[in-house]
Amino acid sequence: MQKQKLQHPLDGAFKLARPALIVVGFFSLCINLLMLTSPLYMLQVYDRVLVSRSVDTLILLSVVALGALMIFGVLEAVRTRVLVRVGARFDRGLSDTVFATVMQSGAGAQPFRDLETIRTFLTGRSLTALFDAPWTPIFIALVYFLHPWLGHVALIGAMALLVIVLVNESATRRPLKESAGEIALANQFVEAGSRNRDTIQAMGMLPGLSKMWHHWHDTGLSLQSVASDRGGIVAGAAKFVRVAIQVTILGVGAYLAINEVTSAGVMIAASIITGRALAPVEVAISGWRSFLQARAARSHLHDFLDTHLAGEEPLLLPTPKGGLVFDNVYASPPGSHRPVLSAVSFQLDPGTSVGLSGPSAAGKSSLARLMVGVWRPISGEVRLDGAELNQWSPAMLGPHIGYLSQEVELFPGTVAQNIARFGEVDAETVVDAAQLAGAHETIVQLEEGYETHVGPGGANLSGGQRQRIGLARAFYGRPALIVLDEPTSNMDAVGEASVRAAVEALKTAGSTVVVVAHRPSLVGGVDTMMVVQKGKLTHFGPTADVMPLITRQPKFVASAAGETA
Repeated sequence: MQKQKLQHPLDGAFKLARPALIVVGFFSLCINLLMLTSPLYMLQVYDRVLVSRSVDTLILLSVVALGALMIFGVLEAVRTRVLVRVGARFDRGLSDTVFATVMQSGAGAQPFRDLETIRTFLTGRSLTALFDAPWTPIFIALVYFLHPWLGHVALIGAMALLVIVLVNESATRRPLKESAGEIALANQFVEAGSRNRDTIQAMGMLPGLSKMWHHWHDTGLSLQSVASDRGGIVAGAAKFVRVAIQVTILGVGAYLAINEVTSAGVMIAASIITGRALAPVEVAISGWRSFLQARAARSHLHDFLDTHLAGEEPLLLPTPKGGLVFDNVYASPPGSHRPVLSAVSFQLDPGTSVGLSGPSAAGKSSLARLMVGVWRPISGEVRLDGAELNQWSPAMLGPHIGYLSQEVELFPGTVAQNIARFGEVDAETVVDAAQLAGAHETIVQLEEGYETHVGPGGANLSGGQRQRIGLARAFYGRPALIVLDEPTSNMDAVGEASVRAAVEALKTAGSTVVVVAHRPSLVGGVDTMMVVQKGKLTHFGPTADVMPLITRQPKFVASAAGETA
């Protein structure tokens, strides 16, 4: 069975919005046709009504013109409403994918800013100018129909504005691009600072960090000012050209009317049509910055999704049982090419309890991240029940994986929602997970029990409470593979005993459980022992065989005592 190539999510989102854009195109056709109401009305008034002095004709023409302009106003409002919904449909078609990809990649909020920039462009005046732009040559042709001299003037004006558009592109593209990069760095710096606010406050780091942030922020603002100044000059030149062309049209039209080549109505109509012909170009110039930002945002978002999304649709694989195989795996942190793990090979059967130990910075946490698919190996294979982890989609694999990282992060929501991983809350399963983690008694003592609201990062809970709730989240649904990285770091002896009991219960139920600890004594009672030193798997086998070997290594024991990975 072959895998199907997935459509790029960004293309799919634009495809969802395409029917509405076709409707906008139809409305634009009607709107631009109705824009001829004013010049036609002026032609008839000057060339027919004033000559015949017929009040009845004037009233009839006025009623028809007002009716047409009323329809024009309604269509303009509807077009705006449709564009707002185009932006919303585009956002809905892509936001879930962006959110999931950001959560998996840790890319921060920049992709969401790019998505918002594109959505704002889709609902703004710059896009309507693009729909109106094809009518510019049609309107100029109409001016030629009124008189070639007038058409020449309108064509020269359109060409002059086109040159101004190209100058605007050249003058503002680079500073806007550099400004976006500097502002993005400043925003990333703020996000990193907010995550570590306690450290910043305790160690008095704010003045130095503020200086760094101001450097990027002020540089970005300066570049924005440069682009805005240049854009302002160009916009001013464009307005001058448009008004000058309309004055010239009136002057040439008046000359032709004086010489009885054309009528005064032709002069007025040509001026109105020329103004309409040049209006989309002028709007495009004034909105050029938003266009460049939307184009850059689309490029960034496209590249981001290309980098972090799989190109093929995963097959629907059977429910995993927990068999894990590492085959000559080398790994490095995302964005780095220096391996922190080398030539790691082992096999774990389903229903096995494993202790993973080693000195500080030996690679234990890195190995744990590889086991649950948070990291991808740079070479070698990681297989779960015979299938490489990259063959599973996170949505399919996630419910069968339990993972507790060293830094337990809880999310705004109730305790029950955090334990249930923000899926559908099954009360029995939530309580079962909490009891396994030894958290049930702690939770029911909270003010609202399982419905207690958890603040950002779990700030309203103690470290021990967060640790136990994080454990319960890892145990939720009794997954096939459970990896616990330093699960007892915030616990006393009673807590350590409850973790050992939970590991035994989960193993008996058929789960494969890996417990990471810097001290071998913290993983007592497991079936299998693994030891990582300097990025290599140095010991692997039954606990009874491995423990005596590592306890005879004084350097290992000394480096492991009292440290975290």
